[in-house]
Amino acid sequence: MWQTAGAVARPSATACFRMRRLQNRVAESRMSLTVAAAFAVVVWLAAGLAGGGLWVEFALFAASAALVVELSNRCALIRIYSAMVPCVFIALMCSAPFLFASLSVTGSQLCLVASVSVLLRCYQDRLSPGRTFYAFACLGLASLFYVRFLYFVPVYWLLMAFPLRSMSWRTAAASALGVCLPYWLCLPVAMATCGLPALADHFRLLGVLWPPFDMGVLTVNRVALLAFVIVLGVTGAVHFYRHRIDDKIRTRMFFNCFTVLAAASAALAVAQPQLYDMAMAMMIVCVSPLAGHFIALTRTRLTNIAFCLMAAAALLLTVFNLWMPSTRF
Repeated sequence: MWQTAGAVARPSATACFRMRRLQNRVAESRMSLTVAAAFAVVVWLAAGLAGGGLWVEFALFAASAALVVELSNRCALIRIYSAMVPCVFIALMCSAPFLFASLSVTGSQLCLVASVSVLLRCYQDRLSPGRTFYAFACLGLASLFYVRFLYFVPVYWLLMAFPLRSMSWRTAAASALGVCLPYWLCLPVAMATCGLPALADHFRLLGVLWPPFDMGVLTVNRVALLAFVIVLGVTGAVHFYRHRIDDKIRTRMFFNCFTVLAAASAALAVAQPQLYDMAMAMMIVCVSPLAGHFIALTRTRLTNIAFCLMAAAALLLTVFNLWMPSTRF
């Protein structure tokens, strides 16, 4: 039937249904996060949660996932209802069961999620020394696990100066005090227990460099996960920068921060593979929003195929790393 003059053409219900591909149904489902959480519990049990006594590490992982949910919601990283950011975070962590037994990875990752979350809340607020202090205190706490997280202090300052526009003499002073706080608290303990040499050795590691790009020190498992996370990060970043006009300026600045931190941690992992575990903790935190944005806000047949391949790759990596946790070249 011909439309009357001035009538607005609307897509039929069938057309709308066809547009909601598997990718979009998963991304917009209110059950996605529940399913991802259940999947994580199964993977942790298979990795030795009960038999290996990994309860502390699992609790830290669960706390990190909860903070990622809060980060995604509070910062409105995705402009539609979607839990893809925490789902991607959970999927990437479950793809690396060889990291589960590392208290340093799970502990530092919790500090990193808290640090990034608080740092983003300083957006365009040069009078926020309190939040800046807490963001850098969390980064300093992460550096107790891996002292080379202090390499990210200049990167944080760069983000404060440009995308976040929160740099001032007050916030700069607060950042320095925040990074130092964990060490001020550790210093009396070190003095009381004669642990000052150990604390000095901790800082001495900042100047230790290994032969660059020596990927032979990594197992096949770690190389495969690194390649997968980098592909996800590049895919998400390219998609975001092609369609950034659709998001608010505030959201664009947040994703600029994620991209810079993900690129810095990827460069560190490739240039110094001996720091793989530390760099991967940061990469997973920062790549999750990029990949989640891509999955939630694309609707083409090609992106649906890409989503299926990503999900299959994450599942295969999880199974492979559970059964062959230390395969070498």
